[in-house]
Amino acid sequence: MKEITRILEVYEQVDFTERKAALATVVWVEGSSYRRPGARMLITDDGRWEGAISGGCLEGDALRKARQVMRDRSPIVVTYDTMDDGANSFGVGLGCNGIIDVLIEPIDPADGQNPVEVLREFVQKRDVRALATVLKADASTSLAPGMRFMMTEQDTQVPAWLQPAMQDVFETGKPMTKPFLMESGTVEVFIERIDPGIELIIFGAGYDVVPVAKLARELGWQVTVTDDCVAHLSPKRFPVATCVLFADRAAVIDQLTITERTAAVLMSHNFNYDRSVLEALLTTDVPYIGMLGPRKRFDKMQVEFEKSGHFFVENELNRVHAPIGLDLGAETPDEIALSIIAEVKTFFTKRSGGFLKDKSGPIHDRLVNQRSAYPASDAVDTDA
Repeated sequence: MKEITRILEVYEQVDFTERKAALATVVWVEGSSYRRPGARMLITDDGRWEGAISGGCLEGDALRKARQVMRDRSPIVVTYDTMDDGANSFGVGLGCNGIIDVLIEPIDPADGQNPVEVLREFVQKRDVRALATVLKADASTSLAPGMRFMMTEQDTQVPAWLQPAMQDVFETGKPMTKPFLMESGTVEVFIERIDPGIELIIFGAGYDVVPVAKLARELGWQVTVTDDCVAHLSPKRFPVATCVLFADRAAVIDQLTITERTAAVLMSHNFNYDRSVLEALLTTDVPYIGMLGPRKRFDKMQVEFEKSGHFFVENELNRVHAPIGLDLGAETPDEIALSIIAEVKTFFTKRSGGFLKDKSGPIHDRLVNQRSAYPASDAVDTDA
């Protein structure tokens, strides 16, 4: 999300009366690579770029290819083979053990559907969506490279031949590059899901909340800081927060929007405040609740819930991570912030949070190779 936001910010600064621009997007990876499908980079003809498609090794060549795209005003797909240390096609032995396809498209600022404007709509609406981009197409299909189709939870009106694949990506989040054999020819499409990122709500506004809010915003997350003590909520204290909310503990939940991407973190150091907020959170669908402090603190809250006649079932209580954070040996507020943010990220990516050297498989999930053409019997009609 942060990369997309920065690309939009830089795009708005480009003087298109003097400059030209292109957008590079990773659309296929076989083997290993530093960036995954969906990584983007905005490039201008004066040699500047924002975002990244690799760890820095492909950007120079992508810049050269982008200048060609800007001149020709036609998108291209460039393949980089980094498997061989000494036989690289663009003169750099990378040895990254991957094959990477990059779509490079010219940007016409007068076109309201250019690839950056499509990203702008996503940032404004902050919804989950599947985005399908045509990479290659036979002229007879009436499709062209750069054409796009969008699916959201509310809008599923995409071509029938594309709907099953887009629905799969929308539900799983796993991108795919896939050929479709039409009655009139072949088209290859890159489908990705773009997400607005994690929405972090921090209850409490003590000094140790500041580094948590800063680190979360640095990652591009939405951050809301709330407390029932207005003296703690000085805007100067939390200039990076998306929202600073003064609210009574008994009514704060009513003023917040909770989604499947929301992480609630209790850091007030006030037992009664945290207990009241936790009791309210447990009645919502918030997927992640983290609470600062020792485990005995959470155990005491559960006893008090039961004394007051409020009983929560096991799967409701299992959402509570108390004490919060990964075991990093953190001591200082900044280190504790790292521990907290690392656990929240681990939870939403469904990872273990362990050492990568202990992981038996690849670092990233490998894409299923769907690039071989379908047999004629699987041909579909683009007009369906």
